[in-house]
Amino acid sequence: MFSFEQLRGFVAVAEELHFGRAADRLAMTQPPLSRQIQKLERAVGVRLFERDNRRVALTPAGAAFVAEARRLLALADRAPDVARRISAGSRGTLRIGFTAASAYGTLGQLLNRLEEALPQIDVELSEMVTGEQVAALRGGELDLGLARPPFDGEFGSRVLRRERMLVAVPEDHPLARRGAPVAAADLVDLPLIMHSPSKARYFYDLVVGLVPIAHRNVMHVVSQILTMVWLVAAGRGIAFVPESATGLGIPGVVHLELAGAPDDPVELHLLWTRDSRNPALWRALDAVDQLMPDGYHSMQNNSWTAS
Repeated sequence: MFSFEQLRGFVAVAEELHFGRAADRLAMTQPPLSRQIQKLERAVGVRLFERDNRRVALTPAGAAFVAEARRLLALADRAPDVARRISAGSRGTLRIGFTAASAYGTLGQLLNRLEEALPQIDVELSEMVTGEQVAALRGGELDLGLARPPFDGEFGSRVLRRERMLVAVPEDHPLARRGAPVAAADLVDLPLIMHSPSKARYFYDLVVGLVPIAHRNVMHVVSQILTMVWLVAAGRGIAFVPESATGLGIPGVVHLELAGAPDDPVELHLLWTRDSRNPALWRALDAVDQLMPDGYHSMQNNSWTAS
């Protein structure tokens, strides 16, 4: 096996085509340099130079090997810096989980901020419901989640977004033509597209806490906001959706305010394990906090720490 010292000697001779000048460049004498080249040739198994008393020339094998030698030396020179950057969190990989609904604007904004602040961090994305994200965070398969509460105390979390709950109705529905906020009394006996109580538990609990739901009126139970809005567009019923769903731009749907609903009850959180050993996570949380405009999340004065 050859050493990096032998590679540096080889590259110097290949560039100078003179052992004396190469030895001067390396601040060494010529005999040790010649021995380095001989050992390298034995390790590689081919002659790298044609040399006599008057000239030194690369063999075809040597000419091919010099490019690889330069590449290996460049990697070796960069390796300590890469290790330092990864340790500091300015390089590395950040694995992010997200719910389908969080992709409606929020995920893109987050990724843009990370790319601006930490361009050398690689981001891997996985679409998962909140329960899957929690399991993946516990198992070390994710570094950061975009998930819905509540969460156990083992996790660190911050509110990333708060938004209204709206009522999505077909555009030809009488409620849409009226254009006024919708009250619970307006929804009696209307066909309803409802969130799954198992796969979309957060939205299910939120809706039943806001509006009395008669289960006889439930036409379909689904887990994804996108599916829900398409069913509304097809006239299958009305649905309760977060305000971000308006960004889907699905034709044939009108979004109305829900009368009496609290301000911005729908929450989306950043979620991470408090004992994460990935330096890129802590740099990413700091970067997101610094780059968020006022009002983008509701906890402006909290720092992104594990405490």
